[in-house]
Amino acid sequence: MSLEQRVGQLFMVRPEQLAGEASRLAASSQLGAALERFPVGGVCLFSQNMQTAQQVEDFLAQAHSCWRNAGIPSPFLAVDEEGGDLVARVANSGLFNVGRVPNMGEVGASGDPARAADVGAAIAGYLADIGFNVDFAPVTDVLTNPNNPVIGPRSFGSDPQLVGDMVAAQVKAMLEAGVLPCAKHFPGHGDTSEDSHTGAAVTQRTAQELAACEYVPFKKAISAGCPMVMVGHIQAPQVNGDDLPASLSSQMIDGVLRGELGFEGVVVADSFEMGAVIQAFDAGEAAVRFIQAGGDLILLPLDLELAYQGVLSAVREGEISQERLDQSVLRILRAKERAGLLGH
Repeated sequence: MSLEQRVGQLFMVRPEQLAGEASRLAASSQLGAALERFPVGGVCLFSQNMQTAQQVEDFLAQAHSCWRNAGIPSPFLAVDEEGGDLVARVANSGLFNVGRVPNMGEVGASGDPARAADVGAAIAGYLADIGFNVDFAPVTDVLTNPNNPVIGPRSFGSDPQLVGDMVAAQVKAMLEAGVLPCAKHFPGHGDTSEDSHTGAAVTQRTAQELAACEYVPFKKAISAGCPMVMVGHIQAPQVNGDDLPASLSSQMIDGVLRGELGFEGVVVADSFEMGAVIQAFDAGEAAVRFIQAGGDLILLPLDLELAYQGVLSAVREGEISQERLDQSVLRILRAKERAGLLGH
């Protein structure tokens, strides 16, 4: 792979970020041409990319050809499908004949990990049938702050061991159904009282408190073979001693997630369109800082060209070493191999 293609693997974008309105609903020739310029590693679909069930299935099927014709590995085809009332782009769209599942809070309240496994198998089953290969779920946050404005019933509950058991069961079931799960939002969004979509979200917990609670489900997800972990834009000043979000912190990614928790898979950042990032960094700086901190997959940069060129320039100028770049590319390709994408 060329340097440009290797850098491209680090990005997951909305289809329309590649080729504008022409690619919002279809893996068009314009999208294929755009891949020559931005050979990204994958796309994430949202409600605006879903018009009919057949249209979504056609898009996902045709995407493999677009990427293959551009001479790059088949893409991650991702969606946010946690289940329940709040975040289920497919089940809540009304376009697909798929079974609805309850909120994870209800599943967790049962105390039975088999229920979480059933939910994971159901979600991953219909996603795989439609053509998705990555699901940004399960939510791995422990709901320690009942006034949390963003997690709520998306979490399995407030007991870290229970949440961990539920997450591990769901991860295994999703992998068996052929979809790559992604545990989120490290180091834990359940204690925060802010929403990182709109601005800085902060946890005041110490390293010891996080290790005793928030990290427990992530460790269980990793032990269950979870191939991806999403790092949130969450400040942990009691750990880092600064206001840098975890998504841009080498101490949180390389030090804690990889070093202490032993995660060797793909580290994804939460959306780089969120207020917690764009209020402090431009798209290029945020992308470069994420890779320098040990991250792998840059999700939804606010400005794809600025972010892509920023990382490309950083590699060419030695701010990001070739070795560091290739570590991320290899992690991404291993995950794609696990999803059966390298043979497409």
